[in-house]
Amino acid sequence: MEILDFACLNHTASPVVGGSMANVSMNTSGSSVTFQSSSTVVTAVISFTVFLLGLTGNTLAIYVILRYAKMKTVTNLYILNLAVADELYILGLPLITTQNVLSYWPFGSFLCRVVMTADSINQFTSIFCLTVMSIDRYLAVVRPIQSVSWRRPRVAKIINGLVWAVSIVAMLPVIIFSNVQDQLNTCNISWPEPQEIWSTAFILYTATLGFFCPLLVICMCYLLIVYKVKSARMQAGLTTRRRSERRVTRMVVIMVVVFVLCWLPFFIINIVNLVFILPENNVTAGVYFFAVILTYVNSCANPLLYGFLSENFKRSFRKALCVSRTNGREGGNSNTHQTKLTNTIEPLSSHDYDGRMQNNQVQCPSEEPLAIDQSKL
Repeated sequence: MEILDFACLNHTASPVVGGSMANVSMNTSGSSVTFQSSSTVVTAVISFTVFLLGLTGNTLAIYVILRYAKMKTVTNLYILNLAVADELYILGLPLITTQNVLSYWPFGSFLCRVVMTADSINQFTSIFCLTVMSIDRYLAVVRPIQSVSWRRPRVAKIINGLVWAVSIVAMLPVIIFSNVQDQLNTCNISWPEPQEIWSTAFILYTATLGFFCPLLVICMCYLLIVYKVKSARMQAGLTTRRRSERRVTRMVVIMVVVFVLCWLPFFIINIVNLVFILPENNVTAGVYFFAVILTYVNSCANPLLYGFLSENFKRSFRKALCVSRTNGREGGNSNTHQTKLTNTIEPLSSHDYDGRMQNNQVQCPSEEPLAIDQSKL
């Protein structure tokens, strides 16, 4: 059977056995089809850009949820968990890109196992987080009264911990078998004999448990939500609470759709390669790279979705960035400059331990203070 090998590929679902992540290739008898050197530079630039965007966006999302007490709602705690998973997932991209450029793994066996493990666990954590968020949306919209005891921040924290635990258990094969391969000096999964059976079984296992089954649960949740919303339209008017829930639900739906669009090509290529032998050429290599980098694009797209689809996140992002700019201006040590600054921006007050801001808040010119309705995100 032909063995796929993706550029920068470190995904658990990949059927990479004895191949090289450094080369975008398919490897059967030791030969490989790789990008030309110019293409390698392009892939490195794309990977680095995705890494910077993903790292910046997810760090900002994590900061605003932890920084502002009123952002610590149930839905936002799930988003926090997703942002942490996305950030850890994106952190491995520079190491994998380095291997892509050098055509070998220079970081040793320990880092190879760490990167492979983190990559695989966070891949599963992302889809499990979206599944939990979809179930939470179902409870909030369809069973708002019955689910009050379940939709609490403390319960959300416990569920987040369980998501990580399940992801770790599910990815034990990667933790056990990932290593630097002797022949090609590349970081990959070294399956025991018979390698073809292990590889095929793992592809089907990860695609089923890490994509299609969660997607089925998500679809069921939103079908029930749509049915509930349609039946509720017959009632006169919409309460503020219900409008808020619909906005939150719309954001989660769009996040799920983006996730599917970014991950579906990766799983399709893996499954198709089990049935058909794909040709070895630069076009196929480019398709492989596109499928892999698209999964990382999903991790840097989520913070953009938060900012565009949630008014609370948008205000929090603006406030966090405004505070950063304000601190930079105050470092000018100019009395005249500081006098002008205080005419437009109030001084930053101290914060109590639960994260609530006191009355003296930093405000950007023409910006309202951050006031987040608990009924929203």
